[in-house]
Amino acid sequence: MNGNGVSQEQVLESGLAYFDLQAYIGTTKHMGGLAATRELVALCDIDQHNLVLDLGSGVGATPCYLARSYGVRVVGVDIHAAMVAQARERARREGVEDLVEFRIADARDLPFEDSLFDAVIAESVVSFVDDKQRVLQEAARVTAPGGSVGFNEEVWLKTPRRGLVEFARLAWSVEPLSPTEWAEMMEGAGLRDVVVDRRTVSTWREATQIKRYHLRDLVRMGWRTLSLYLRQPTFRKYMAERRDVPRDLFDYLGYALIVGRK
Repeated sequence: MNGNGVSQEQVLESGLAYFDLQAYIGTTKHMGGLAATRELVALCDIDQHNLVLDLGSGVGATPCYLARSYGVRVVGVDIHAAMVAQARERARREGVEDLVEFRIADARDLPFEDSLFDAVIAESVVSFVDDKQRVLQEAARVTAPGGSVGFNEEVWLKTPRRGLVEFARLAWSVEPLSPTEWAEMMEGAGLRDVVVDRRTVSTWREATQIKRYHLRDLVRMGWRTLSLYLRQPTFRKYMAERRDVPRDLFDYLGYALIVGRK
């Protein structure tokens, strides 16, 4: 058992489910790294006067970053109890407990009153949910009039061939949509002035992922990943199955900053 309440045995029993594995390692990530987070903040007009909801907040990297860098009050929700436990510990370590709160909650059924938040954001979360429209409707419901709903989500930049769809499903358990589908769903949730800013994957932008974490976090992530690899043949098989990324994958797969106003 590690400090976040998830053991290697539990990870293996889950069938190496993507988010159980991330909870054990202690990481959450999204395309575009910290650079994309900053751009999403700007598109959503988030400032120190706002109350922000982060859906699928994972280990709390983005909420703590917002609190530390912008003085924003943030509520983070995640369906995974181990993620929430790590996020609370992160907020304590970073000294932002007075600005950040974390709860266990399902993005499809948020435990908040209508029109409570100035902005609702998510980063590489909604793409993993089957009922995406329900998440968007809930996000819009809890957003105040004039507020923003903004996502950073994986998208197909052009119609993918079948093998790429299957690889994305195997490697990351993700079901990306097209930019047009995202725009239609945002409008279907009653949002207006919808912007879908498509992006291709950039190596330097992805490298900004590490800026969301401290050295201590990175060392812990590396050690847990290595330990799992050395000790568990099942994990080695899991990694081997995902090693051969199709060479043309990122010709088709990218991400988008998707923002609408209530």
